[in-house]
Amino acid sequence: MVTNKLKLLFILGITFSIVGLSVADTSAQKRYDQLAYPQLNEFNKPEVQTFTLDNGIQFYLVEDRELPLIKMRVKVKAGEIQIGNHKLGLSDVTGEVMRSGGTKSIPSDSLNQLLENHAASMETGMGFNSGSAHLNVLKQDLDLFLPIFIDLLRNPAFPEEKIELAKKQLKSQISRRNDDQGQIASREFTRLIYGKQSVYGRLMQYATVNNIKRDDVVSYHEQAFQGKDMMIGVVGDFDADTMKARLTEAFSDYPAGKTNQLKYPPVGYEYKSTVNFIHKSNVNQSLVRMGHIGGKRKNPDYATIQVLNNVMSGGFSGRLLQKIRTELGLSYSPGGQYGTNVFYPGLFYLSVRTKSSSTAEVIKAVKEVIRNLQNEKITQKELEDAKSQFLNSLVFRYDSHEEVLQRQMELEYEGLPANTLERFVDSLKKVTREDIQAAARKYLKPDKMEILVVGNKDQVGDQLKQFGKVNTIDISIPEPGDQQSSNKAEGDSVQGKEWLTRMSKALLPSDRPLDRIVVKGTATQFNSRLPGGKMTIDKRTMIDFPDQMKTELNTPQGTIVMKLQDGKATRKMNGKVTRLPGSAAKQIKNGLKRNYLNVALSKDTMKAVYLGETTFRDSTYVKLRIENLDPQVTFYIDPETYLPAATSYTRFSSRKGSQVNIKTYLENWNIENGLAYPFTQKSFSDGSQVSQTDVEKINVYH
Repeated sequence: MVTNKLKLLFILGITFSIVGLSVADTSAQKRYDQLAYPQLNEFNKPEVQTFTLDNGIQFYLVEDRELPLIKMRVKVKAGEIQIGNHKLGLSDVTGEVMRSGGTKSIPSDSLNQLLENHAASMETGMGFNSGSAHLNVLKQDLDLFLPIFIDLLRNPAFPEEKIELAKKQLKSQISRRNDDQGQIASREFTRLIYGKQSVYGRLMQYATVNNIKRDDVVSYHEQAFQGKDMMIGVVGDFDADTMKARLTEAFSDYPAGKTNQLKYPPVGYEYKSTVNFIHKSNVNQSLVRMGHIGGKRKNPDYATIQVLNNVMSGGFSGRLLQKIRTELGLSYSPGGQYGTNVFYPGLFYLSVRTKSSSTAEVIKAVKEVIRNLQNEKITQKELEDAKSQFLNSLVFRYDSHEEVLQRQMELEYEGLPANTLERFVDSLKKVTREDIQAAARKYLKPDKMEILVVGNKDQVGDQLKQFGKVNTIDISIPEPGDQQSSNKAEGDSVQGKEWLTRMSKALLPSDRPLDRIVVKGTATQFNSRLPGGKMTIDKRTMIDFPDQMKTELNTPQGTIVMKLQDGKATRKMNGKVTRLPGSAAKQIKNGLKRNYLNVALSKDTMKAVYLGETTFRDSTYVKLRIENLDPQVTFYIDPETYLPAATSYTRFSSRKGSQVNIKTYLENWNIENGLAYPFTQKSFSDGSQVSQTDVEKINVYH
């Protein structure tokens, strides 16, 4: 008992001490600009030793004895900018499969296991205007992995199945590229400024990925990873002279090849004021992005522009945030910059996310911020704060030996002098208030900005018309192939109408109108990646004809409810309701429209064409095409019962990046309360079964 009391007193004592300290600290709190910080320890910039082999490979070495690790970074002069429009995605596939496919002598699975056993990593990739490869190993394992790394650089296997997997992953990215509002705004603003057909604004499409063949990948790799275009940086626990000897021996026979010439087309930009809108139905905020072309890194006003960026949108003290968030309360985190690239002009943009009703107000506020920078000099405090903020951030660019190495490699790759940072700091310190105002007047054009809004047109309304003619940007994803290509045969519309009437009467033998059906049963998905190749779940579907539907799926992760109501599609999972994107909603709507019961109910408005007879499963059926559905659907009608034995249509598969044929067999027909309904439905995609629905009970409401 005494012991417990002592423990309690001890805990209370500690608690009161903490509370007391907290109160004392609170009373002594200072503003952020009143805090005093001790002087930072100096960072001694390590020496970068360089040498070049006869085959053109440039090496950069930095000793770092802190940990027994060695990191190797390869940079090559190649990238997407080299790829023609018809095969965009080739650089991505090459960079991915170069590593994932292993080498000609070491299969990918063996390489993965070897790396895992030694806590090592090896990666490759291709970007817009450079390629890369990385090797991270323990010092003791360098002798083991260096030959393998070189083998990967020179002799990747590029197996066909890995190339196809990489292409599928790219097509999956394409299918999702309109899901995120921010990604849409960033991408489409870039295309707005540079032009959709320029190398800086073009887009990878399903068709361009489909055009990529293994020979293209092999050829592109040979062109990209050449000695004359290769820079290799090594940082870690080694002696520089010893490492130089090892690398010279290891890379001396690497092919020199021919130097790649990366061409950066000039940007023919004309300053103009435009208003552009992209409709996204499942958002309740507008994302506004506005600006124009930016500049290049070698601009003599580069340092002034960086200070201007900080004054304009540099965190909590930036003019944009002060105006739009603090003063007007219209957005949480506005931002942007006047961008400068090395090889081609950057972008000037300011970006704000706001509620739909304040879209126009935000646009006006952004313009006001820019005009104020042009009309009045900033305060001396703003200038000093912006400079200090930028100078203090520079230390983090050189806070490790690895970053020092990477910075030097980047400077040389970009053709900038080694003392670029020192010269920039000197210029930055000399920037004046007058310089900021002059730069704002020279480089920012508030009356010739292009405005892009990604939002919900039903909520934004007509707000944008006050800024000029509104251009609607189409961001739909092109689907290669003609989805009606299999349905070009001419047919007889008179007989088509007769057969549709017969089928409708067979499906709805009762003259009473059909209002609702509720179907309970199971749904089975077939997929080789599932345990046992399939998964069966309970399913309940309610359809209120013609255009309302609710489906409940009892999955291992919980109940999922999919609903189509008033033209909007939603999904409820774990208590959270999510509005589905327009593409998903459209797919659900079209699926309900082509349902055989909806076709029967709407027979008077359907354009039906008789296509003769066909045979499958040892039986003969009448082919009936419904042409005013999206996509067109073909019914295979039993000439004795007039019930559809199957349906088929062609649709685009984002996973495959091509058209696929979906055929569904309707079996085990039953008559329930004046309605014929198939209690078994089996669906196939290009001949492979993908699903099966088995009905246990159906309720019919007239």
